Amino acid sequence: MARGKIQIKLIENTTNRQVTYSKRRNGLFKKANELTVLCDAKVSIIMISSTGKLHEYISPSTTTKKMYDQYQQALEVDLWNSHYEKMQETLRKLKEVNKKLQLEVRRRFGEGLNGMSFDELCGLEQDMDNAVSLIRERKYKTLSNQIDTARKKKKNAEEINKSLLQDWTNLIKHMREDDPHFGMVDDSRDYEAVIGYSDTAAAARLYALRLQPDHPNLASGGGSEITTYPLLE
Repeated sequence: MARGKIQIKLIENTTNRQVTYSKRRNGLFKKANELTVLCDAKVSIIMISSTGKLHEYISPSTTTKKMYDQYQQALEVDLWNSHYEKMQETLRKLKEVNKKLQLEVRRRFGEGLNGMSFDELCGLEQDMDNAVSLIRERKYKTLSNQIDTARKKKKNAEEINKSLLQDWTNLIKHMREDDPHFGMVDDSRDYEAVIGYSDTAAAARLYALRLQPDHPNLASGGGSEITTYPLLE
């Protein structure tokens, strides 16, 4: 049974269109390879799908660049001349922009000012003043952030110190309750440890603690005696 003639028009269904493209591309590349082998021809095919994907076939005996060069020689045209001219023009403009930027940088360092007019000098001065204002504003902001950070650290340290002082106060209180021999004395001779203590409601106070090994409580197993000596008041 003979196949019906396929009507050549755009395939609306995207999936069917992609399947047809893939099958016919492979068939075209197969024919190009057969033409290369059978006729010793140089074949180059470049295909770009509707999705922008590139597919290429080139005969094993040549390269794409060689094919372009032969094409230009055969038609006596230069495919790269116009593109090269555009690249040269773009390069020229970039060099001019770079030269102007370098001149502006030098002028901001006080160099190359001889050829400037009065208005240009005023404009440069205004630009420098604006730059200084922005730098100063950023400096003050950075300094403010550092001060805030230092204040937070100071506050945190004060809270930790307050907590430690409270723990120390509670410890002293419990020691006085548990050991009747614990207390303040006037004798500040021989001590083995010095502990700083600050009362938040009063002036700074410093105590020295000393363990008395010859106390009768040690021999009887009744515990040690710790005495405190006021050093600073």
